[in-house]
Amino acid sequence: METPAAPGTAARPGRELAARYARGWARTFAGVALGALSALAGLAFLVIAGLAILVAMVIRPARRTVTVRLHRQAQRLAALEWRRLVRFTATSNRSGPHGDLIPAAGSRVFGYLAARLLPGGLSALTLGLLGIGAILAGVLLRGTVGGTVTPIEFVLQVVIGAALLMVPVQAIPNIAALDLKLANTLLVRSPRDALERRVDELTTSRAEVVAAVDAERQRIERDLHDGLQQRLVALGMLLGRARRSADIDKVDRLLGQAHEDTQRAIEDLRDVAWRVYPSALDHAGLDEVLTMVAKQFSVPVRTSYDLPVRPPRHVETVLYFVACEAMTNAAKHSGANVITVDISGRERVVKLRVHDDGAGGADPSGSGLRGLARRIEALDGWFRIDSPTGGPTVVHAELPCE
Repeated sequence: METPAAPGTAARPGRELAARYARGWARTFAGVALGALSALAGLAFLVIAGLAILVAMVIRPARRTVTVRLHRQAQRLAALEWRRLVRFTATSNRSGPHGDLIPAAGSRVFGYLAARLLPGGLSALTLGLLGIGAILAGVLLRGTVGGTVTPIEFVLQVVIGAALLMVPVQAIPNIAALDLKLANTLLVRSPRDALERRVDELTTSRAEVVAAVDAERQRIERDLHDGLQQRLVALGMLLGRARRSADIDKVDRLLGQAHEDTQRAIEDLRDVAWRVYPSALDHAGLDEVLTMVAKQFSVPVRTSYDLPVRPPRHVETVLYFVACEAMTNAAKHSGANVITVDISGRERVVKLRVHDDGAGGADPSGSGLRGLARRIEALDGWFRIDSPTGGPTVVHAELPCE
């Protein structure tokens, strides 16, 4: 015998469905409203970008700087649009943005910002219709209360207003769908494109790693030949002179000089060994090792280390090499008064930031900085250097902590 349903139980799913639809529509409406405002910002940016490009065509030395900054700002605007879509229109994995946001694709990002003017304009038009409808509803309500509108006219106006209201109500989800379609088409790589890009990255990364290793070997050989080998030759000559001399004072002086040269040779050998492999990481953490290395520079170095757990050894090694090379470059070439090294981590990602207040003007395409980029990219990391003329210089690096 079946138990009869309680009164109102059958209507409860319907109310829950209606409430869920209303919440979804309100969320989509908020996303569309924000999209109208962001489209206005995108239009202003495109106008300014067009003027800046015209100026850069006349002033050629500024062309590269203007292009880089415009691409960076366009990427930021696209990232904001992406977060808006994820927050307000992605109600499920099937309806939300899918794939990975393109990290650097200037032409496609500019194309997306231009294409977004269409859903942005439709959003503004729809919001305008809703605003006009709200004003007319207020006028109708005021006339009804004041007695200037008959009941028949009131019912007729309500029917017409409800019919017209359905247009923007139905348009809101369609505009959101169009907005989402543009983002998925212009800002997301397809799985095939992502796979091809990954293959190209691995091929390039392998070749660059080989080139980086060869360059590092040449550098070590040059340091050994020009530094340590020369000191050892001079040391041998000093000891030979000491053996041949019969003057006790001269022998003591030569042996003292030979002892000093031996100490310098040991320091040179230690520096070369540390560039080959940081053995100190075997028994100490990265923070302790970098603090120890920082004391060797004549420029004050401030270190900050904030990682919840110690990263894998290969990640630590790359961070060590990049931080040391960045500190060495800043100390030798920038004329900085202080160097700051910050290492932090979140969500399985380790971030490195090396900042100096020097003269700037570092060339990212130089062999040294390209070597740092290769080390980072070989572990699927991300590397960037900002060094405008006049400074400061900031080296950014991110590595997956896996």
